[in-house]
Amino acid sequence: MSGPDRLPEPRRIRRGAALTLVFASVLATGAATGSWTEDATEGRNPAPPPTRAVASSRDSDRERDPAEEAADAAAEAMADGKSGKKAAEDVVSRSGDRWASVYTQGEYREFEQSLDGAYTGVGLWARRAADGRIEVSRVQRGGPADRAGIREGDKLTAIDGKEATGRPVTDVVALLRGDRENTPVTLGLKRGTRAWTETLRRARLSTDSVTVSRLPGGAVMIKVAAFTKGSGEAVRDAVRRAPRGAGVLLDLRGNSGGLVSEATTASSAILDGGLVATYDVRGEQRALHAKQGGDTTRPVVALVDGGTMSAAELLTGALQDRGRAVVVGSRTFGKGSVQMPSKLPDGSVAELTVGHYRTPSGKAVDGRGITPDLEVEDGAQKRAETVLTGLGPPS
Repeated sequence: MSGPDRLPEPRRIRRGAALTLVFASVLATGAATGSWTEDATEGRNPAPPPTRAVASSRDSDRERDPAEEAADAAAEAMADGKSGKKAAEDVVSRSGDRWASVYTQGEYREFEQSLDGAYTGVGLWARRAADGRIEVSRVQRGGPADRAGIREGDKLTAIDGKEATGRPVTDVVALLRGDRENTPVTLGLKRGTRAWTETLRRARLSTDSVTVSRLPGGAVMIKVAAFTKGSGEAVRDAVRRAPRGAGVLLDLRGNSGGLVSEATTASSAILDGGLVATYDVRGEQRALHAKQGGDTTRPVVALVDGGTMSAAELLTGALQDRGRAVVVGSRTFGKGSVQMPSKLPDGSVAELTVGHYRTPSGKAVDGRGITPDLEVEDGAQKRAETVLTGLGPPS
């Protein structure tokens, strides 16, 4: 169930129009069973067309618009009594666009619902491991996967008999999710030398995207699992409620992205306005800005890892570049591309890369990730807490 950084806004999808800034993974890539993106908020500026995060280097001025090509292929296939979605998938597979994908109406509708913090799935998030295989990045407590004993780090080898290795994470997410509760899905799993299959039944699950806890010494840890609707304001509220002068440990580990607008709102909790990121849509430059009035005095440490993607990387880059947080952990995933959703003649939706975003200092994230100020593999949280204590209260 996993999904990532898409976050298009289906209600406004028109071919060649609305873009949804999805710096997620597939709410993506990494895949948190559901976290896509909607409108990217630009502070005082009007919201830009929706966009999403993915990767490609196509020059639309020299090549035919791939979205139009996919739509035309779908229309021709339908006229011949064939699957429009399948034809569009063939176009996408030839495009060289690593993160592009095609979704049915139901898959896309489910994806949109996941932005509200609810989805139908088995309660696990997935990502591509360094060896190219798909692995479980997180398991939702109390969900079907958790009850079956599936753990973080387990390899996902097959879904309903279809091999998972080599598939885009977006496809894996689509196979794990479903439109209806109580429908079965059989997973092929591997843990070390053990290989087994597990049949789970999908359930309607909700996610608490933001959780807050107190650390020894009085600091506050704010864990953001995904940037779903309302998560940005939840972060702002958590910062406002933190004891005066208390440090904040912003835990973005395993955050596969979500709504860029929510990540921007979250940045407004500890930035007093200013640039959060820039991005291009087919060469046209745009910018995202935090709102004024954030708390710029309390010490902040951002905790990240290889599962930190898209919108979460956008936030991390802003805090690091602007000297607002010390970043601790391991290099982030590296998903900093922008996609445009296009509705096809049969109602399915294709998403293709149209640009990339950069941090306030102009650093590219896509394919590179963000290097922490302090790189730590084991015991990262403990080290982050130590760093936070060392930063001390504001003077």
